[in-house]
Amino acid sequence: MTSIASNNLQTRVKSGLLCTASIKFAFGIRLAPSPWTVQLAKAAGFDALFIDLEHSVLSLTDTAQLCTTGILAGITPFVRVPYRCGDGFVQRVLDAGSMGMIFPHVKDKEDARNAVRMSKYPPAGTRSLTGQLPQFGSAPHHHEVVIQESNTVGSTVFVMMETADSIENAYEIAATEGVDVLLIGSNDLSIELGVPGQFGSEVYRSAVEKVAAASHASGKVFGFAGVYDNADVHDWVVNKLGARFVLGQQDSGFIAKGAKECMAAIKNIHE
Repeated sequence: MTSIASNNLQTRVKSGLLCTASIKFAFGIRLAPSPWTVQLAKAAGFDALFIDLEHSVLSLTDTAQLCTTGILAGITPFVRVPYRCGDGFVQRVLDAGSMGMIFPHVKDKEDARNAVRMSKYPPAGTRSLTGQLPQFGSAPHHHEVVIQESNTVGSTVFVMMETADSIENAYEIAATEGVDVLLIGSNDLSIELGVPGQFGSEVYRSAVEKVAAASHASGKVFGFAGVYDNADVHDWVVNKLGARFVLGQQDSGFIAKGAKECMAAIKNIHE
């Protein structure tokens, strides 16, 4: 039995449960940093949180509250950090309770190695050790336990594949020791490839297929983000390409969609 909080991504991938299309994956948070948001995500059946610090004004305090609530609720918190945010910022996010780091715009194996290095304790990386971590229930544990369990369970490394260089270097990125998930960033990737928002284009689809193949070749998790409310695309990436981590939608998207549907219904009644 481990001392650290459970990691739903690792547990479910190992058991094969994420293969089924009926399972919802990650709930994105970039707007509403409330414990209630985490409870709503949990109640809806999501397994993970995608806390977005790249495209939001969320603070580290917001991040800590979301991560701690997620851990207590059994919905695993992962955090996307800003591009080239640096070792110190990654350190603080991990200390705040994140169970994994999502690095945007990874272009090559050197970027991938740096992502691993910042996320892991020595000898695998250069993360600095502190005590009373949320991942361990804020209880003290022996250094050896914290290092081993954090490195193996509590610091999943996501590298976002969203540039032309990342597609070209997909196989060497996937082969990088310590990288766990290759995550497609659909919007930036489609823009980089010259087909913005054209998720049915051959150029975009070929790039996604290459990342999926590279992931499977190295035994890594293939992940997908950036396309929402599109059953055809999700069926393709999950059932055809074997995606095991999918960002379902972000809180801002849920609110916008609900608001639009509400107004449409009201206008229909009024008319």
